[in-house]
Amino acid sequence: MPAPCRFCATPVEHTFSDLGMSPMANSYLTPEQGNAMEPFYPLHALVCTKCKLVQLEEFQSGEEIFSDYAYFSSYSTSWLEHCKRYTGEMTERWGLDGSSKVVEIASNDGYLLQYFQERDVPVLGVEPAANVARVAEEKGVPTVVKFFGVDTATELAQDGKADLLLGNNVMAHVPDLNDFVGGMKVLLKDDGVITVEFPHLLKLVELNQWDTIYHEHFCYFSFLVVSRVFEAHGLRLFDVEELPTHGGSLRIYGCHQDDPSKPETDRANELVQREIDLGYDDIEFYAAYARRVEAEKRDIVEFLTQLKRDGKRIIGYGAPAKGNTLLNYCGIRGDFLDYTVDLNPHKQDQLLPGTHIPIRSPDVIKDDKPDVVFILPWNLKDEIVEQLAYIREWGGQFAVRAPEIQLIP
Repeated sequence: MPAPCRFCATPVEHTFSDLGMSPMANSYLTPEQGNAMEPFYPLHALVCTKCKLVQLEEFQSGEEIFSDYAYFSSYSTSWLEHCKRYTGEMTERWGLDGSSKVVEIASNDGYLLQYFQERDVPVLGVEPAANVARVAEEKGVPTVVKFFGVDTATELAQDGKADLLLGNNVMAHVPDLNDFVGGMKVLLKDDGVITVEFPHLLKLVELNQWDTIYHEHFCYFSFLVVSRVFEAHGLRLFDVEELPTHGGSLRIYGCHQDDPSKPETDRANELVQREIDLGYDDIEFYAAYARRVEAEKRDIVEFLTQLKRDGKRIIGYGAPAKGNTLLNYCGIRGDFLDYTVDLNPHKQDQLLPGTHIPIRSPDVIKDDKPDVVFILPWNLKDEIVEQLAYIREWGGQFAVRAPEIQLIP
């Protein structure tokens, strides 16, 4: 029996992309767990024929995935710079000051709210992972350890509603989409603003970013679909920005349906029309995507196989969820990559899920002198190439999907 759509409850059975069986993308293993049984689940993205929401089935609950989480936002300098710019823009555009209230949903380690605090704007973080929230509290960022939805929003609203309610790269992680957006409606002031950032489905399709599909992402949004979701909960999207982050994201701006002070912008209307013209409201459009993914899998395996035949030693850079999707789908293990490295000390000395490739500190690269560094978080390509520029001293090269896999000097 097909599962019901996460938004409209229509039975969902059309394939968008079938990536086979895969472990949870952030379920890193200790070396002692390396020989133990490891659960794999279908990584099969589906699309709803009625509302066109691309989605995954749920194999682990949000509580199981996010109550203790390995992702810390503060380890990417380019992401921190993005957040600092955002706080400046929002403070200026909406006139935020010491009498305002900014609430961030899935506030992680305080990576963003710290910049509002520097501007003396009161903040509150809502973060379900206690281990990550603890780091935010240590920075002085007040944080409530809860999953966000209508109940949490109702509780928080008793202490005042939000002038600015934001969520970055969280909406895709929410199993109960309607409860989440319904909570936003509850917590937003009458004249308040919502901003939400998430990877844009248009870019996932256009640039073949299938490796951003993993179990922790329950939904993938076009602007058309996300507008329908907000509208169903008495909210209206009046503006949108297309951003370069995470390979191409949207920042949507929402308000209460009956807020007359925020008319729709030309860029919001233009994006709706562009998505319609490209076919995002047509189920046949989605059916063609799966074949492109299968073709690129073959290209990646052939590319790495040729490097190995040429005698090259290859390592990975990064241990991101997207990297784990790629490695497991393509069957790339220690026979291709000797190890990978990651700046996040919480991941170092562990094994990647599924492939069991060891994760080390980037410090080992200078002594080891690999021939090729395969950049797994391709959205941070420029930052990583700059960090590791020294590999050119021994003729080292970078491999990266950009969007086809290739060597870059």
